[in-house]
Amino acid sequence: MAHESFEDAETAAIMNREFVNIKVDREERPDVDRVYMTFVQATTGGGGWPMSVLLTPELKPFVGRTYFPPEDRYGQPGFKKVLERIAAAWKQDHEKIAGQGDKIVAALREAGESLSDSAGNLDAKTVAAGYQQLARTYDAHEGGFGGAPKFPRPVTFNFLFRVYARNGAKSASGKHALDMNLFTLRKMAAGGIHDHLGGGFHRYSVDALGHVPHFEKMRYDQAQLAVAYLDGFQITRDPPFKAIARDLLDYVRRDLTAKDGGFFSAEDADSLFEEGKPGHGEGAFYIWTKKEIDVALGASAQIFDFHYGIEAAGNAPSASDPQGEFRGKNILIERHTIAETAKHFEKSEDEVRASLKKSRDILCAIRAKRPRPHLDDKIITAWNGLMISAYARAAQVLDDSAYLDSASRAANFLRAQLYDASRKTLLRNFREGKGTVEGFAEDYAFFIQGLLDLYEASFDVGWLKLAIELQATQDRLFFDAKNGGYFSTTGNDKSILLRMKEDNDGTEPSPNSVAARNLLRLAQIRDAREWRERAEKTINAFSPVLGRMPTAMPQMLVALDYLLGKPRQIVIAGEKDANDTKALLQEVRGHYLPDTVLLLADEDEGQKYLGEKLEAIRAMKKVDGKAAAYVCENFMCQAPVTIAGSLGKVLSR
Repeated sequence: MAHESFEDAETAAIMNREFVNIKVDREERPDVDRVYMTFVQATTGGGGWPMSVLLTPELKPFVGRTYFPPEDRYGQPGFKKVLERIAAAWKQDHEKIAGQGDKIVAALREAGESLSDSAGNLDAKTVAAGYQQLARTYDAHEGGFGGAPKFPRPVTFNFLFRVYARNGAKSASGKHALDMNLFTLRKMAAGGIHDHLGGGFHRYSVDALGHVPHFEKMRYDQAQLAVAYLDGFQITRDPPFKAIARDLLDYVRRDLTAKDGGFFSAEDADSLFEEGKPGHGEGAFYIWTKKEIDVALGASAQIFDFHYGIEAAGNAPSASDPQGEFRGKNILIERHTIAETAKHFEKSEDEVRASLKKSRDILCAIRAKRPRPHLDDKIITAWNGLMISAYARAAQVLDDSAYLDSASRAANFLRAQLYDASRKTLLRNFREGKGTVEGFAEDYAFFIQGLLDLYEASFDVGWLKLAIELQATQDRLFFDAKNGGYFSTTGNDKSILLRMKEDNDGTEPSPNSVAARNLLRLAQIRDAREWRERAEKTINAFSPVLGRMPTAMPQMLVALDYLLGKPRQIVIAGEKDANDTKALLQEVRGHYLPDTVLLLADEDEGQKYLGEKLEAIRAMKKVDGKAAAYVCENFMCQAPVTIAGSLGKVLSR
């Protein structure tokens, strides 16, 4: 719509003459987006972006839709016609239209309140129902769930990995949950949605084959998918999962990281065809003609073309390219495995890997000279929290201190630029030296999660203290003490008509789902019953959604599964940098233990702070001068072990 309507002189003339036009950045103001998206969904039966909503001067909606074509098309009136009709109707009887807006807002408010009143208890059957629903929609041929378009939804990976962890590989559900995840992650890594040259993943694929992507790259996708690939590697020890995780993390570090350590938001799908010329197109930075590749690679092009499906006429299926944007162009997709390529050219797999890497490096250097897609250089607190989690997890799983440094720098940036120590509150966004919007529930929840992960990677107790401080603020500003759960906003901005709770784990998880798990982790770390009770109340607040459609909130199912399980703690008693401590930590981090908190009793500030609430930790010491690991359930601990192999056996039981 930006190109078709907003940049059209005739359309602009109508808009500027008849309306006050407000363009909302939904990433900076998700509260505004959420209210009017709820209206569009309620009145049209669907939602999405772009979204255009017509409001009264009191900001109450009365007409809305996701996409208006510029002219009559698809059985819909054109945007100019819609604008003219609405302007005429407003002049004729604006009181009637304003009354409709009042009724719509009242109905939406009543619907939200009735949902809050219907909360109930949940159990393991709810978790099982979520798995079964996902299994029914699984695409066993191409991976993923459902048909086109296919969006990566990392909350689904999180949930299915937990099903595997809870039930084990020997159970049918555990094995199937793991198989669905691993197959989907492999298909995504091979598909066109993956940037095979520069790393990272595009927004989604327009087809069910994962071939033709929408080329936008979102920072929150990179963060969550990195965690999914790290989980896959931790479970399987399969090197390709580690390689993709590094691919993602290194792309963000190179292309989406500010000099002070914060993470930018996104790179656009469109870019210029040539520098200095106005022509631009979807994926222009990423796609290739066969001639371009063959000239660049010379004799190596045969192997590259075979492996990545390069064709002279272009390789994008016409059904996935209705505008013909990719005609004659190629989107890199692994058409053949390394083994198949090696067999075809009668070479060893190592020779093929080396050839493909060299070719990718050559093409990447050529691509770097093209006009880059526009960088969205906003720094969003919530998305930075997700990325901090990813780097902190990578530092643990991959034993790489460079990733810990990335996580720490970002956390320091947020603390310095987006945290008000006097009020103990967060800002939402940062750009050009300042933040302007007060934080939302997701900013608190995602940053707290990142801080808890960063503590477990670094054992810097300062991050744990900040997480606890922010949790208190989140509870104070957003928690619904009557019905449970967290409102998305503080309620301080009176221009926001509805104070709502996010009840869907979509491309980003709901702050409620993340907050519930944060509370359970904190309850274990500080032995705080009130936090566990608040987590339970939050989970139960969404029982209507989970009871009707559990797959709407897979991340909340993760929290529910955590609540239903036996909380486990692993405490390492020893000096942080000592070799014997590192050996025990390395053993722990080699296991997939999603609902276990990892603590360090180091006879220093950390142990003293943890021991304020947990008497058991004060008594945890080294054994015969050696670092010792204590594996506990509710801090009822097994005998400490000092040998990494023995610890591995305990953790595998």
